[in-house]
Amino acid sequence: MTDDDITTTGAMAPSRRTLIRGLTVGGVLAASGLKLTASAEAATTEGSLPASVDVVVVGGGLSGLVAARKLRAAGRSVLVLEARDRVGGRVLNHTLSGGSVVEAGGAFVGPTQDRILGLAKEVGAETFKEYVAGNNVYSSNGGAPQTFTGTVPPDLLALADAAILQTRINKMAAETPIDAPWTRKDAHNLDSVSVDTWLRQNSVLPQVRKLFLSYLQPTFGSDGLDVSMLFFLWYIAGAGNETHVGTFERSSDTANGAQDSRFVLGSQIVPLRLAAELGDAVALNAPVRKISQDSDAVTVVSDRGTVRARRVIVACPPPMVLGIDWAPQLPPRRQQLLQRMPMGALMKCDAVYAKPFWRTKGLSGYGIADTGAVRVCFDNSPADASVGVLLAFVGGSNWNTYGNQSLAERRKAVLEGFAKLFGPEALNPIEYTEHDWTREPWTTGGPVAVQVPGAITAFGNTIRTPFQRVHWAGTETSTYWAGFMDGAVRAGERASREVLELL
Repeated sequence: MTDDDITTTGAMAPSRRTLIRGLTVGGVLAASGLKLTASAEAATTEGSLPASVDVVVVGGGLSGLVAARKLRAAGRSVLVLEARDRVGGRVLNHTLSGGSVVEAGGAFVGPTQDRILGLAKEVGAETFKEYVAGNNVYSSNGGAPQTFTGTVPPDLLALADAAILQTRINKMAAETPIDAPWTRKDAHNLDSVSVDTWLRQNSVLPQVRKLFLSYLQPTFGSDGLDVSMLFFLWYIAGAGNETHVGTFERSSDTANGAQDSRFVLGSQIVPLRLAAELGDAVALNAPVRKISQDSDAVTVVSDRGTVRARRVIVACPPPMVLGIDWAPQLPPRRQQLLQRMPMGALMKCDAVYAKPFWRTKGLSGYGIADTGAVRVCFDNSPADASVGVLLAFVGGSNWNTYGNQSLAERRKAVLEGFAKLFGPEALNPIEYTEHDWTREPWTTGGPVAVQVPGAITAFGNTIRTPFQRVHWAGTETSTYWAGFMDGAVRAGERASREVLELL
């Protein structure tokens, strides 16, 4: 990590040493009230690696840790190689100066996300409901904010247009095969256009396209120009489970939707507790540089040493897979797919206040604006509301505008955006923190790798196809809830089943 990955300012800003401590396994566990002995922590960060194991897992995010846990439970020897000095991947806690925890990465869980909710229960990670009481706020063209309830702002024409689009999207998503979207009868037509193009062709009002950015930018880190419409429909179809059809509402809503709940100790508590279970089977600071296969085994070369394994599970963001030296090289069609799966551009900005002042005004903390740095925001306060926290997602073209400004300029713009929606009190936080996922060298963006137009129909059927002794995990390889923690868990479980059947 670089010093710029997590930036905190304000009168109560913690020191750089505190920040670094908060990113280690032991530091976050300590902040979360879970003890881990010094020897156990040291075993994950230094020392020699085993010469051989049954399975090497590349990537210590949620998906890789879940796969490793399943393999260990089945009696197989396993080693997780993680490039960072922490576990969790795109799931990352940040401890505020007063001791409360917010999420710098993936945070929300909701109905039909059965696998992450079940896993959380197994490891004792409690959830709480996202605060949604009161009115939502909407500002158009920099004008005075208007309050509303539900998910669509109070513009009657926009409401009708948006409702028609949502109904159509839901119908098309329901017709998209969740495990093989490339087999849809009109797949090539849908895969040939971007979401932005489709919205321009099928919406009546420009204002509706602006509203859709409040979904697209935090969801994909994109305005939709580089997102295949077929990929988008498949993504919506995945906002469900085996017994519930995915819908746009479930993907976008707070209450009873994808943003329904958060973890009391922050979402990273789940991978931290998985890592604590696995102990020295998790090796940190171990970037994988080369993976070689022969007829008998796989050789994995990392910065911490070389390990032989019968099988390998790769569970890291798609761009990172291309950065590994493969022998033999990856199949050409898989290379072509990965080259067409860029990460989005996204950062999360949190302003911390002595109390959640917007609640006393009857506001939920959820807001939408179609101008400025803050296009969509949430109440990100901890469960006990010991402080008030407003969260802004800055993604897509908004990241292009504000992500390259100085910290002082961006902080000012974000706080002004909050003030536009919730009042002048927002201009004076006691702390401000942000995390730019484009600056994470082992992720290079967020929150998910999208598939550009043409990728699914040409190469998409390779997404989960094993490469000899190598199997694929990571949230992008899931069918349901790809891009979410639930998708990461599902992918880890599937990859572990594949491997266990062959060992």
